[in-house]
Amino acid sequence: MKTSYDLVVIGGGPGGYEAAIRAAQLGFSTACIEKRVHKGEPALGGTCLNVGCIPSKALLDSSHRYEATKHELAEHGITTGDVAIDVSKMLARKDAIVKGLTAGVAGLLKGNGVDWLQGWGTLVDGKGEQKTIKFEALTGEETTIAAKYVILAAGSVPIEIPVAKTDGEYIVDSTGALEFSEAPKRLGVIGAGVIGLELGSVWRRLGSEVVVYEAMPEFLAAADKDIAKEAAKLLKKQGLDIRVDTKVTNAEVVNGEVVVTTDVKGETKTEVFDKLIVCVGRRAYSEKLLAEGCGITLTDRGLVAVDDQCKTNLDGVYAIGDLVRGPMLAHKAMEEGVMAVERIHGEKAQVNYDTIISVIYTHPEIAWVGLTEQAAKEKGYEVKTGSFNLSANGRALAQGEGQGLIKVVADAKTDRLLGL
Repeated sequence: MKTSYDLVVIGGGPGGYEAAIRAAQLGFSTACIEKRVHKGEPALGGTCLNVGCIPSKALLDSSHRYEATKHELAEHGITTGDVAIDVSKMLARKDAIVKGLTAGVAGLLKGNGVDWLQGWGTLVDGKGEQKTIKFEALTGEETTIAAKYVILAAGSVPIEIPVAKTDGEYIVDSTGALEFSEAPKRLGVIGAGVIGLELGSVWRRLGSEVVVYEAMPEFLAAADKDIAKEAAKLLKKQGLDIRVDTKVTNAEVVNGEVVVTTDVKGETKTEVFDKLIVCVGRRAYSEKLLAEGCGITLTDRGLVAVDDQCKTNLDGVYAIGDLVRGPMLAHKAMEEGVMAVERIHGEKAQVNYDTIISVIYTHPEIAWVGLTEQAAKEKGYEVKTGSFNLSANGRALAQGEGQGLIKVVADAKTDRLLGL
């Protein structure tokens, strides 16, 4: 086994494998360390490919096709008869897509000359010219690896909350919610964010009665208020019971059911569900990543402290993606990975953080980029806006997609586009 490289990436998710591939393309001898084992096999691709973006989109598409076939095709003069869903086949399709994509990433690493080291990587010393990494293989062997440059890309994991401890069967995180063998009759969801709304939509379409609890008083606070209001209206019309300003104070399994206690402005309420999904956000995954004394500075939130180019406080050590400030998005991590490598190579690469797109893949999809109207005003802009309802768009109506709103935010003085 090789024990010295120009550059080592710890983490094989979207940010990590993009960084590793770019490094190899630029002539660095490169290794990518990834510990993940998915369904019994070592796997690249991180959360996104294995238990996040990709499998959730597969289920969203399958469930949308089912609902459209059952409820919408008749309007087009298409008669289908009885429509049923085979959840096991739907899950098998999801798994096949994931397996194909993760195998593709492995092929890309190999094709570009990147060594994939299957196991744990721990930065032991990042202060010298040669960084020291302890590598613990999945088979148990330990090796010390030296590298001139290190990119930390270990990703994130779901946040756990003490009032609703996951058990993998009745109370689950986002990963568990991708594996239900059938649609629960009643499904509770803690968190009305991206993950909660997407997974809630999947199982609602497949027949579940879904209640979504949101502790914040405002729905989708990060989105534009007009867009959030329109989205809430449409999602509730579809059958999602979204309850804002509702705090879950306890969740426990009693006789095979989940009993959830909530606090709604001081009033205590109790409800019973077949399953409960906990999706209240994610945290940086730093377990075994940084040895004590390695020299890396962390923020108060446990993130790796970096500058605008993802450089840490140590020369030659960078950190990207969910480990650092900013939204926890795969496409952000990918851009940061490429930027970090190109910076190491001496180029002047820079991620434009003002143009990172946020998307919630409900139906209709909710997406925004740049500044919302309220954020632009807080930054001191004199704002003007324009909006268009899709109910007046011929193409949208022809597709049966006339619900939704497009809003543009601009600088009133210069007409510069600030947000969409």
